Amino acid sequence: MREPKVTRAWARRHIMSKSSWFPFFRHGPAQTNEPHLSEPPLEYVEVETGPRPTASVVWLHGVGADGHHFLPIVGQLSQAATPLRFVFPHAPMRSIALCNGERMRGWYDLRNIDRQKDQDEVSIRASFEGISSLLHRERERGIAAGRIVLAGFSQGGSMALFAGPRFPEKLAGIVSLSGYRLIASSFEAERQACNQDTPIFIGHGTRDPVVDMREGELARDLLRAAGYPVEWHPCSAGHEVSTEETALIGNFLARILRIA
Repeated sequence: MREPKVTRAWARRHIMSKSSWFPFFRHGPAQTNEPHLSEPPLEYVEVETGPRPTASVVWLHGVGADGHHFLPIVGQLSQAATPLRFVFPHAPMRSIALCNGERMRGWYDLRNIDRQKDQDEVSIRASFEGISSLLHRERERGIAAGRIVLAGFSQGGSMALFAGPRFPEKLAGIVSLSGYRLIASSFEAERQACNQDTPIFIGHGTRDPVVDMREGELARDLLRAAGYPVEWHPCSAGHEVSTEETALIGNFLARILRIA
């Protein structure tokens, strides 16, 4: 259930050893260098692949991990000529019922092995507010909403599918890996027309032992039935982001941000 741990110290060593990839690395919220900005409720780590980024990718981790977990993926997704900003927020600490009540970072509680039963709606909606604040903050920093991609894995991918269509400004794209539907009964009433045409990338491992691929298929079907442009990418992998998926995501980002 819990994702493998990527420690802050490991992440910093990895970043610094690849300084040609990401010369701008910081933890947030920033206070001294950007005092005019509103302070988001979520802590985060961010990487800029060059000065004056022209687009942002907000990437949400899975349960038991934190924002450092996907830092290594930046080098594989940042080969574009234009500078990008990657923002990796940390989910709040909370007790996770399916992990024997252990406290760890999670966007919401997991109460049932059936992902569609007994969903933690209060925490899902609270996390949506925190994620929305980060997206609005990128707007304050000069990145238009149409240049922001919301992405995530597992719990984070599920939150991306929940938050993206409900966000009140048009986003550049949505990426969900090993995700599933959250509060599907409210989708039709709460989705925002501005993101009706936003490209959505859904990837899922065909051998995923944690989130069955059928959950990804049902999320795909829900969105396609509502008219969203969904790209479906089943990959030969488990509960992980495979090399194949990473390459596909890189192509997706290049296409929707027009940076190829």
